[in-house]
Amino acid sequence: MIDRLRRAVLSLSWLLLLAPVCLVASQAVAGPAAPAPIDTEVPRARLAGAGTFRYFGLQIYDAQFWVGPNGYRATAPRAERFALDLHYTRSLNGKKIATASTDEMKKLGLGTAVQHADWQARMEKIFPDVKEGTRITGIYLPDEGARFYRDGKPLGEIGDPAFGHAFFAIWLDPKTTGGALREALLADAGPQ
Repeated sequence: MIDRLRRAVLSLSWLLLLAPVCLVASQAVAGPAAPAPIDTEVPRARLAGAGTFRYFGLQIYDAQFWVGPNGYRATAPRAERFALDLHYTRSLNGKKIATASTDEMKKLGLGTAVQHADWQARMEKIFPDVKEGTRITGIYLPDEGARFYRDGKPLGEIGDPAFGHAFFAIWLDPKTTGGALREALLADAGPQ
């Protein structure tokens, strides 16, 4: 009877020791949890890829690309909701962020001069100045436009489907000036 009790206690001890390992392994397979606005806006969001944007060697932000279960398809970039989460590593003026965004859309040949002026003005109203640690999250809304958050709190929305496509093309279009970052963001963006 005592031997059975010892074996039962020993078996239970091993189970208790292995339980945290199994929990950690299951979390690693599932991937990181999506930040609050992404979790709300992109059903069953998963991290598709991440990378760092540098300008003349200076780190500007770390980026994460979040997709739903259908992933992101370069052949149908307007089909599904997705999110781009930028975690800034330095201070920048919001108006300069808007100007740089407009310049990149122009380089990609997306939008007209009238649209660029409109988008620029609307981004300047929404985009805040950022400092090290600020997180700006953009949500692509198919056939609607884009919604933005700062550190999880709503900033605003630009309800123009052409803007939504052009804005996120800055990172996702094959002709983007940030090709290495694009590859890192799209690393695991296919459907699952």
